[in-house]
Amino acid sequence: MAAGEQQPQLGATRVSSSSSTGSGRLVTPFWKEKYERDARRYWDIFYKRHEDKFFKDRHYLDKEWGKYFEGQDGEKMVLLEVGCGAGNTIFPLLSTFPDIFVHACDFSPRAVDLVKKHKDFRPDRLNAFVCDITSEQLTENMEPSSADIVTMIFVLSAVAPDKMPLVLQNVRSVLKHGGRVLFRDYAFGDLAQERLMSKGQQISENFYVRGDGTRAYYFSNEYLVDLFSKCGFTLEEICVHNKQVENRSLDLVMNRNWIQATFTLDSSDSQSLNGQRDLHVCEGKEDKLVADSSKNKSSSEEIDLSEDFGNMFGTSHNLDEVQIIGIKAKGHDFKIKMLTKEYQHTCKLTGLMLWESAQLMCSLLAENPLIVAGKRVLELGCGSAGICSLVAASSAQFVVATDGDAESLNLLKQNISSNLEPNLLDRIMIRKLFWGNKDDLREVRELSGNDTGFDCIIGTDVTYNPDAVLPLFKTARELISDKANEDARAAFILSYIQRRVDENSILSNAMAQGFRLVDKWINGVHDSNGIIGSWFSGNDVCSAYRNTTLSILYFEL
Repeated sequence: MAAGEQQPQLGATRVSSSSSTGSGRLVTPFWKEKYERDARRYWDIFYKRHEDKFFKDRHYLDKEWGKYFEGQDGEKMVLLEVGCGAGNTIFPLLSTFPDIFVHACDFSPRAVDLVKKHKDFRPDRLNAFVCDITSEQLTENMEPSSADIVTMIFVLSAVAPDKMPLVLQNVRSVLKHGGRVLFRDYAFGDLAQERLMSKGQQISENFYVRGDGTRAYYFSNEYLVDLFSKCGFTLEEICVHNKQVENRSLDLVMNRNWIQATFTLDSSDSQSLNGQRDLHVCEGKEDKLVADSSKNKSSSEEIDLSEDFGNMFGTSHNLDEVQIIGIKAKGHDFKIKMLTKEYQHTCKLTGLMLWESAQLMCSLLAENPLIVAGKRVLELGCGSAGICSLVAASSAQFVVATDGDAESLNLLKQNISSNLEPNLLDRIMIRKLFWGNKDDLREVRELSGNDTGFDCIIGTDVTYNPDAVLPLFKTARELISDKANEDARAAFILSYIQRRVDENSILSNAMAQGFRLVDKWINGVHDSNGIIGSWFSGNDVCSAYRNTTLSILYFEL
């Protein structure tokens, strides 16, 4: 259902993070355990795909913390980089400070191999080793209490919250008294958190899984300070940075937040209450950056949130493997090609997954072919499965299946050609429709015949993203038929699981575009014997979905 990701093309789209603490749909305990168990493998796959080309070299450490890397009295500073990745932090530091020795660890063997293969790797200045800091002791590879500085740059966020204290105790074992931890990581309210929440990729409070199986926690000041304090560290300074980043190539404005702090392992007991000394807390720093697709980027753009724009908003996904699943509905037996179950909760292209609301609507269309019989049908955000369009093709005059993502449409073409009888293939057309795109809208509307619009528009799980609801209804309004025949009014049918967009928000956007709600079926409850209620008469479709929070809204102009 990649269309749910679409942004209206009405000038720069503002994509802002929310301060809401409401949680999205949690992943199941099975997947939560799997992400923890396979964490090393997911990061190893990440570095296999991206090698050393994903993150920019972090030259800002000198500017932010340079005073801490200068040795005193000719002493050689010893640094530990926890979660070194491909070396984007350590090699700039080694170049800038010739008198430091670096220990660098990561729990991805492939990442450590990339460090050792780097052109600037020197064993006399750098000790790189594999270590799972949640379960393996750092003291097995370096001396206890030997590090002057420990850098933790976008690494603690990848650890499950219940294991974070174990990581800090491990770090403490190799840090000298008076030594410092230099910390930078994701902050609560960052845009990426909003995106992950809207896709139902939440593991626990403020903890999410990304599209590649790696995880990210979003820190608040209070949580971070409390975590370090309980592990014996003293806060020196902390700041939440806020950057408004404009990506001109994608026509987006994005709010990005990260948290930066310095902690010490104090050698004295002269700490104040709560283990804190006088400290510096800065207010959120705000700035506006412009990011483009050119290669000449200034250092001021180096916000380094460990995610590039393509990863957050692009459409590329590495289809390592697909599986074929069986979908049965009355009179239909489909074999649908889609991503393997391993990627079901992580793929950033929602159109490559099969959602419960699509299965519900597919079953209802199969049981009630009169919903679309003889009509011109349009499906919005059909994704790669297209099971509603497949069923509708059997009784509709014709069907136009649309989505905004090219990769989903390519897989959809394969599913339609392998599941429909040759005599039905002429009844279904596949088109790209990016909501709000005038060229796409014009081409799709022309397919309705004499440019009159469609008699029935269907959308399944296309309302989970708050930013997409308004362009969804604007698109539907442009494409629905407005003929006044009382016996055959055109309908816009939405089937969805309520996530972060509530019913009132959907209804207000619908009314603003001239739609009126004719009937509804909310979380399995129907108040009348209206249109939707009749669809469940004489079948057991309702009981099959009784344990899910599915809803259906039926609109007319």
